[in-house]
Amino acid sequence: MEDEEQTLQKKHQLMLERLSARHQTRLETLKPDPSDSSTTSAFLSRFNDSKKSIAAQIESSADPSRLPDISAAISDLEKFVAENSYLLPSYEIRSSLKTISDLKQSLENLTSQLIPKKKFSFKKSKPTKTQIETRIPQPDTVSVPEKTTSYTIRDSPGFRHKQNQVLVQNFKGSEIGEFTISDLDSCEVKLIGCVNALFFNRLKKCKIYAGPVVGSILMEEVEDCVFVLASHQIRIHFAKRSDFYLRVRSRPIIEDSDGVRFANYCLKYEGIEEDLAVAVLDEETGNWANVDDFKWLRAMQSPNWSILPEEERIGDVDLANSNLSTS
Repeated sequence: MEDEEQTLQKKHQLMLERLSARHQTRLETLKPDPSDSSTTSAFLSRFNDSKKSIAAQIESSADPSRLPDISAAISDLEKFVAENSYLLPSYEIRSSLKTISDLKQSLENLTSQLIPKKKFSFKKSKPTKTQIETRIPQPDTVSVPEKTTSYTIRDSPGFRHKQNQVLVQNFKGSEIGEFTISDLDSCEVKLIGCVNALFFNRLKKCKIYAGPVVGSILMEEVEDCVFVLASHQIRIHFAKRSDFYLRVRSRPIIEDSDGVRFANYCLKYEGIEEDLAVAVLDEETGNWANVDDFKWLRAMQSPNWSILPEEERIGDVDLANSNLSTS
């Protein structure tokens, strides 16, 4: 019995190695010419310079007013990784994301030192009106501010300017590095297989079901949508009243968003377990529930996001009957 189990484990490991090698070969074909400014070496040079600058700020800062600037610098660095992930080998992506995670933890430690939590006290006193207003977020505190869009629409394969359609894309056997979905209204999108990066812009009343993303997902201006996504990192900007079913290796980031809810990944299709393994997303981390709101710096829970109640979640989404569609 043990021999059979060992044989099965070896076969499974060989299969994962073949899939990983095939995926890495696809990544290599996507690399630009070495003279291009977006090569891996150019990326690493800029990334390391930014990392050292942020680390130095964290090390030397003793002023709480500097914390938002450091947080913004980390956010910009994370966006830089996301926008270049389709050019990078998978190990460079993982290394960069680990560095960003370490910087976030260092910033969190610094925040705890500079803004310590108040100690528990048995002393009771009647709170003033000002104290109540400070402690309880008022409606104008959590509303989404006027938009200051910084993302650009990607010139890449994708679905654009569609309404009331079902759109299906199968990445298996393709060499698509990144995929853009923008300006959709009341559409259902099904993405099968692995892709290196996903970009979403200006979506309303859409349902998005996507297989694993090797790198990052960037999203801006989505409203009344449902997303089922798996990636190493996801950044959500200007989202309203939308639900996210995620599997993600780092903490999801939201900015200028409200009414967003989160639950665990629930997608199925033939071969998804292999795709998740190739993307190094086969393990559930639970990070879908650990959301960072970059525009909410108070110690209390951000009012802009919540956990989606069990009774309101959709069931497993199976894409088995999806047919390939063109973009």
